[in-house]
Amino acid sequence: MPSFRDYQNRQIRLTDERLAHLETDHPEMRGQASRIAETLANPDRIIRSITDAKVELIYKLYPSTPVTRKFLCIVVKVLPDDNFIITAYDTDTVKKGVILWEKK
Repeated sequence: MPSFRDYQNRQIRLTDERLAHLETDHPEMRGQASRIAETLANPDRIIRSITDAKVELIYKLYPSTPVTRKFLCIVVKVLPDDNFIITAYDTDTVKKGVILWEKK
């Protein structure tokens, strides 16, 4: 099971089940572990989910991806004793919600 460090040095897990989800439901994410690591460590913007206060949407804009210019969004559940990736996907837009952090 891979794990990553985010911009706050928190450990973020990617379970085998969630990795299988990414590879099945978001095939553009296959082989993108380095982009996941880079996005977590050096994001452009962090948004709190409007549907779950324990979920952070971590965004980084990539000028070139397998599907053109896109934001990579990594959805992370943040709990007191555990942080894990729910999903990750390329998107054209940043969702609305409370901005927790933004690169200056």
